[in-house]
Amino acid sequence: MKRIIDWFGANPLRPAVASIFAILVLGSAASMTQPPRADRDWYPYLAINPDVTLTEGRFTVGPVSDWSYTGPDVAAETYVDASYRFDELRNVWFMLEPQPGSQLAAHTLLLFEFEGDRLLGVTIEARREQGEEYSAFRGLFNAFELSYIWASARDLLTRRAVMLDHEVFVYPVDITDEQEQALLRNLLARTESLETTPRYYNTILSNCTNELAKAAGFNWAPAYVLTGRSDEYLFRRGIIPGASFAQAHVRSDMTEFIQALNVTPPAVFDRALLSELRRRNAISAPG
Repeated sequence: MKRIIDWFGANPLRPAVASIFAILVLGSAASMTQPPRADRDWYPYLAINPDVTLTEGRFTVGPVSDWSYTGPDVAAETYVDASYRFDELRNVWFMLEPQPGSQLAAHTLLLFEFEGDRLLGVTIEARREQGEEYSAFRGLFNAFELSYIWASARDLLTRRAVMLDHEVFVYPVDITDEQEQALLRNLLARTESLETTPRYYNTILSNCTNELAKAAGFNWAPAYVLTGRSDEYLFRRGIIPGASFAQAHVRSDMTEFIQALNVTPPAVFDRALLSELRRRNAISAPG
């Protein structure tokens, strides 16, 4: 006993750390005894699991969320089906939405650009129930299932810049054509698997950013948990291009542009957004 007391005295922080770790382990273990489910009373935006059909050269996904917003309100809850050829994929764009009050927390998602200035996005969410608020702490204990939502760029970006009044940063992703297609195929396959096998969201192991990183085949990095730094991490890896991160960050701030674009006809949203992104990043339109 004296040795244990002496150890506590020599290492005053270790008992506290050990206690916290034990609480986390016990909490997670208790949650693990309950399997994830797909039949809860979901928050409407997260209620529908998209159906994915993959063939050798193309894919179909639906329903694709195409909600619209006026200020803090939902204007229309619209869904469409979408079909694309893999060889029509032209670029990938990375979006970061910083969470108010923290420089370390952000939501991230991807936009896939196809021939004809068409965009299709995917956001990976903690699947909340009606009246349930997101909590990063509760997300450690399997409090939420995992949801892959495929949506229009208009829905994904205006939901954040208009409805939530959050900042939105959109960066080009500099990877090869083969890597782009592999990333898209992996995300579609992971979406397809959720149709029959629900999974838990986890703040550290299965959040919006590290689910994207897994699909890209990246090794784990702290930025996949401290998601507010994920854009800077991708810049250091050369995946976000630019002479400096400061310059890349400034030109990626699309908040006011998206807010203004929200009042334009939906049919022109993708083309106008891509035109502005190409202008800011000195990218030529696909020939």
